[in-house]
Amino acid sequence: MPHTPSRDGTRLYYEEAGEGTPIVFVHEYAGDYRTWEPQMRYFSRSHRCITYSQRGYPPSDVPSDGARYSQDIQRDDVIALMDALKVDKAHIVGHSMGASTALHVGIHFPERCLSVTAASCGYGSSPDPKRVEDGRAASRETAKMFETVDFPTASARYADGATRQTHKNKDPRGFAEFAKMLSEHSAQGHALTMRYVQAERPTLWDMQEDLKKFAVPLLILVGDEDDWCLESSVFLKRTVPTAGLLVIPRSSHTITSEEPAAFNAALAELIAASEAGRWLAHKPSQ
Repeated sequence: MPHTPSRDGTRLYYEEAGEGTPIVFVHEYAGDYRTWEPQMRYFSRSHRCITYSQRGYPPSDVPSDGARYSQDIQRDDVIALMDALKVDKAHIVGHSMGASTALHVGIHFPERCLSVTAASCGYGSSPDPKRVEDGRAASRETAKMFETVDFPTASARYADGATRQTHKNKDPRGFAEFAKMLSEHSAQGHALTMRYVQAERPTLWDMQEDLKKFAVPLLILVGDEDDWCLESSVFLKRTVPTAGLLVIPRSSHTITSEEPAAFNAALAELIAASEAGRWLAHKPSQ
């Protein structure tokens, strides 16, 4: 199994396929390197595609120290992976938790990004401080669930969340595959990631000044049934100068596998326009 060390020595499992301009895929909280299989199969026909499991997600290492989990560490893991694979620049594609990480890579390492995609982004973000704190409290309760409830039960409960019901109802086979992959994760990894990443990372509104200066081509995708992320996605569109927004109808949080054709078509358009220098072709040159 191929692994590469992060900056603190945590080993990250990765897979790659195809040749050409690199694309790095960053998975969601309930996913892992396998989440991106519909995208790996499609884009590896023309690009070098890289998918990996984040720290806390086997077959990557699962550190037991909470200090080894944070939003900044997740961001730096993307750069460490790119460095190890000798990738100078890439399209950074993130989903949910991975979308937040992709945004942070775009803010702090724009020179390493050909484009950024933020899909289903914004869980826990709000302009209302009370809603933010309620979200952080809910995240801490979720972490506690993964620590105290047997993992098969906890993972099934998490998979069956309110913002994944359209996936479950329209594609029971695909949803079952998603839930099975989630059940194969680490209880400790889930608890620590939820407590020290999800419950502590800055909200999109906290990042507003940085987002106003975001210079990399940005594609935002969200399902219209994704109540966690719809408002946040509109906020991103209104804040980031380089942003384009696609709302996928009758879809929820797991849009990468729930609606892979629509997702892949939008991502292909971003990649082609970015590589041609035409993502902002609708704007007059300065």
